[in-house]
Amino acid sequence: MTRSEIDTLIEMMAKLPGLGPRSARRAVLHLIRKRALLLTPLADAMQQVAVTARECLNCGNVGTSDICDICASEKRATGEICVVEDVSDLWAMERAGVFRGRYHVLGGTLSALEGVGPEDLSIPRLIDRVASESITEVILALNATVDGQTTAHYIADQLEGRVRLTSLAQGVPVGGELDYLDEGTITAALNARKQL
Repeated sequence: MTRSEIDTLIEMMAKLPGLGPRSARRAVLHLIRKRALLLTPLADAMQQVAVTARECLNCGNVGTSDICDICASEKRATGEICVVEDVSDLWAMERAGVFRGRYHVLGGTLSALEGVGPEDLSIPRLIDRVASESITEVILALNATVDGQTTAHYIADQLEGRVRLTSLAQGVPVGGELDYLDEGTITAALNARKQL
């Protein structure tokens, strides 16, 4: 491995989310030191994923077949779809282990500033799924950002009267302290208050 190959690897690693040039350099040095234990198996795993990974034709999840394990499972509730912005959000919901329905990955959010419209996302596919899969509830699990809320309102307008629409609760997180929360979170929590 030449110095330029190592520099190329560092540059590629630095493009990953959460890694800057310094973190990438440390990671690459660690991989080189643990070549047999980490670097070679990592390279093999990355090659395998590069060949086998694909997007689910139904929901947009990432897996190794055209239809992901979630969509293929007969144990999943078929009347509910949880709409998320990205695959990482779907995986976060799955880690929680509380939702037993199916998902729909939008691939982002509407953004006038970035020129992202409904046709750039999988919103038309969602509307088709609601009609063809006998969906009774659509859960909008979008991030509490301006673009996320804009997207949620757009989807709600498109599906109004066709299906029950719900969204995730917003406000003070479990274990959260008011002093550390921003004004928007406190406002959402106050507006969504419930009787004890």
